[in-house]
Amino acid sequence: MIRAINKSDIPECVELIKESFMTVADKFGLTAENASRFTAFATTEDRLNYHFDTEHRPMFVFCDNDKIAGYYSLLVMDNDECELNNLCVLPSYRHHGIGEALLIHAFKTAIGYGCQKINIGIVEENTTLKNCYISFDFVHTGTQKFDFFPFTCGYMEKTL
Repeated sequence: MIRAINKSDIPECVELIKESFMTVADKFGLTAENASRFTAFATTEDRLNYHFDTEHRPMFVFCDNDKIAGYYSLLVMDNDECELNNLCVLPSYRHHGIGEALLIHAFKTAIGYGCQKINIGIVEENTTLKNCYISFDFVHTGTQKFDFFPFTCGYMEKTL
């Protein structure tokens, strides 16, 4: 079941995001020292509370009974576009269609907010993830290298 988060869900969502993104960190040798701004290390309750209270981002979770197993949020922008953030699934729940269900839910949510395009940023070197998004009709739009990341940021978009 996918539902909007409650403020009381934020601590569990922080832990889910960190655990989920840690598999990427491990795969690509990212640490708090060499990539402190990477999602696995930079996600905090204060940050998600800001998204919830100040930015009023749509934030959703996939629940398996009472267990939150997946998460995503959208940053809705003024240009009829939105940015998909932190789509993730706990490692023990992967390969059961949860990520796909969250992604399709994100498309429908974005359309409901009047968005015509959805954008995402990824670790460019993560070709498995990149190919997954391509299979959902995302188009690669470019890359950018930042001094604070030991990887290249890749950018993709999908017209809704």
